[in-house]
Amino acid sequence: MALLKLKKEGEKAEMSFVDHLEVLRGHLFRSVLAIVVGGIIVAVKNDFFVKKVLMGPAHSDFPTYTWMCSIGRRIGLGDQLCADQINIQMQSTSVSGQFSMFFTVIVIGGLIISFPYVFWEFWKFIRPALTKKELNTTRGVVFWVSLLFFMGVAFGYFVIAPYTVNFFANFQLDETIINQWTITSYVDTLVPLILGTGLAFQLPLVMYFLAKIGIVTPDFLRGARKYAIVIIIVVAGVITPPDVISQIIVSLPLLLLYEISIWLSSRVVREQAEAEAKEDAEWS
Repeated sequence: MALLKLKKEGEKAEMSFVDHLEVLRGHLFRSVLAIVVGGIIVAVKNDFFVKKVLMGPAHSDFPTYTWMCSIGRRIGLGDQLCADQINIQMQSTSVSGQFSMFFTVIVIGGLIISFPYVFWEFWKFIRPALTKKELNTTRGVVFWVSLLFFMGVAFGYFVIAPYTVNFFANFQLDETIINQWTITSYVDTLVPLILGTGLAFQLPLVMYFLAKIGIVTPDFLRGARKYAIVIIIVVAGVITPPDVISQIIVSLPLLLLYEISIWLSSRVVREQAEAEAKEDAEWS
């Protein structure tokens, strides 16, 4: 029995390039199947996902606008945090424009819904190449990556997307120019923002693993902190209305992620130093 197990492990370790491609194809097929299932859910509930989710930030009754207006009034700012009337008209300028956008919504929605499973399949593919020590340090990675991704998507959708839509909807070079967007440009603007924020929220985990392999150090991150703060504040200032509270709401989570990255890298360096000290003590 033990010999059979060792034989199987040896065969697994000696997999050829073609064998790896075959395994990868299986993971990709199951991932695509999961995205299709998520897309079917979006297609079945298309009225909700299109009118309420996709077009939500383009309506003045979007939850973010309502919440910010209510907060501003409660703290005595009146209507300063209330969103301006969103003066845009949507149009489709091609025969298959709306159908293409509906297909895009199905694919993107299916990817977001199935993301934990898709990443799990990706993790299953690369996990056999890791050592036992590396597996111990990456325990729970699927949960944390998925959690940070959904937090980032929510932040991008409820904070960055509505501020961006509101800003461009009310920006006019002249009163005679009407903002008449195409549905294609609208979706092409929102999707990178939302998915990009979901990926940006992976910053702490990325920095954690980079610190593990010695590419990033806490000293480097601390030294670059002032540049990171400036970049984040500038970006927040561009996409938000000209008030301090809105800029803080957008900037604070991103700054917090950066500080968490510094803390995690410091923890990695400290643990590595303790491990080295323990090894030196055992040899002496």
